[in-house]
Amino acid sequence: MDQYIVSARKYRPTTFESVVGQSALTQTLRNAIRQNHLAHAYLFCGPRGVGKTTCARIFAKTINCLNPTADHDACNQCESCMAFNEQRSFNIHELDAASNNSVEDIRTLIQEVRIPPQIGKYSVYIIDEVHMLSQGAFNALLKTLEEPPSYAIFILATTEKHKVLPTILSRCQVYDFSRITIADTIHHLQYVAKQEGITASEDALNVIAQKADGGMRDALSIFDQLVAFCGNTITYEQVLEVLNVLDSDYYFKVVDAALQTNAYAELLLLNEVLQRGFDAGNFVTGLAQHLRDVLVSKDAATIQLLETSDAIRKHYAEQAAHCSAPWLFRALDIMNTCDIQYRTAKNKRLTVELALIQLSQIAAPQVVAQPAPQPAPEPVAPQPAPQPVQPAAKSAPQPAPKIPTLPKMPTIPSVNIAAQQPAATPSTPPTEAPQKQEENRPFTLDQFVDAWAGLTHIFKDEPRLLAVLAEYRPELVDEQHCVLTLANPWQQQEFKKFGKQVMNHIRAVLHNDSLQLSLQVAKYDTSHRAYTPEEKYKEFVKQNAEVANLKSMLNLQIE
Repeated sequence: MDQYIVSARKYRPTTFESVVGQSALTQTLRNAIRQNHLAHAYLFCGPRGVGKTTCARIFAKTINCLNPTADHDACNQCESCMAFNEQRSFNIHELDAASNNSVEDIRTLIQEVRIPPQIGKYSVYIIDEVHMLSQGAFNALLKTLEEPPSYAIFILATTEKHKVLPTILSRCQVYDFSRITIADTIHHLQYVAKQEGITASEDALNVIAQKADGGMRDALSIFDQLVAFCGNTITYEQVLEVLNVLDSDYYFKVVDAALQTNAYAELLLLNEVLQRGFDAGNFVTGLAQHLRDVLVSKDAATIQLLETSDAIRKHYAEQAAHCSAPWLFRALDIMNTCDIQYRTAKNKRLTVELALIQLSQIAAPQVVAQPAPQPAPEPVAPQPAPQPVQPAAKSAPQPAPKIPTLPKMPTIPSVNIAAQQPAATPSTPPTEAPQKQEENRPFTLDQFVDAWAGLTHIFKDEPRLLAVLAEYRPELVDEQHCVLTLANPWQQQEFKKFGKQVMNHIRAVLHNDSLQLSLQVAKYDTSHRAYTPEEKYKEFVKQNAEVANLKSMLNLQIE
């Protein structure tokens, strides 16, 4: 029985062309070899499993090849290439800085650098996880790294570039490896599956690629795990079961139910998700991501931002056709607010259920308010017809009681203009008029507090304003007026810079344009207070005359 080799090692790239998802970096390294412009030190940095160490080995093997090909790739036939393939090359040295991070380890490495290569042109030193070196080890490496022998080349690899000393960075050519895209990961997994004789659906490989989060090594490890469970046929349902991933169909069903204003269906779907053992917080995060994917699928220019397979991309495009952009904006805002509140909520399930109910209520006013414009012209048409003909003076007081019903609409002229412009399409006025009528909605104190708390995420780049928002909260006088009391005029002046933006956000969240905010500075007692020892002594004497007698008897001094 042959020894089993995991796919991450078995299908590890051996040439620059076989490296997945790093075409720009591999082309740069090949051009450097072709032009013989080799630096003495390189730094490969990026997420895990994207090919840093692999590219370092391929680079070291290629520059030591005795008979390179016309494309300047390794020939795999010379003594140097064969020694590298058999892992017995003395020209390529690998050091794991995670376990060899002391000054003594680096000093040993510096002693080895003095020995020239026996076969090939260069001695290549690959230091993996270089950010784990100690401060002393970095300092010991500095001089050799800056002026190594002509035959020595250092390749440093790290996942945390910010932990490497700036003095080390300045001595290296830095190559930033990017996350491998989902499309590239799926393509490579299809190649591996074909080589192994395994049948895997594209939807299943898409879930693996998303779970790997840009790392090819993680993707191949998950692939091996699924092969052990599923055998030679990997299905979408089996992948969801093994990886404990929630089926994306649930998100599609939730959005469809919200578009149909069916809150009960949404609550039943949430209950089914919870009964399957999934966390409600992950459901909220996943639904918010799903709404974002639907939003980017509405336009051909932004659908490329959706990293998934072609089949799932078509499904998103179909649902995006049924969702309007304003609806998606409001839905994203609701789910983002729910995600923020979920972390501190005591009844977490109720928080999620309220968010789902709010999703179903976004489109509700459009359905309920459609017949509202029809009865409005009916009383106006019959009443003015008989009355203005004979008693013109008496008709004046009759319309008076009808006027209070009109101010429910924010602006009368805007409604008339909106109704006149789309005269050719009678379906548009009913949809626009209800939005005007529902613009100023009543709100509760809790909704007002939540809207104020959401400002900390809107103005997260303004530290001075954040300090004011976190420490103070306005007092709600009535539904149209709130008062914010600050400690000093400086805070008042700082808040005024963003006052208009703050109120625009509050009004948009509460759907109430009539809300106004007043600023005031707190008044403090400015009476004289005792600060010096002499003043404190006098205050004590006023409260108790025996203090003066005690002072004279003991001959005490005030200091």
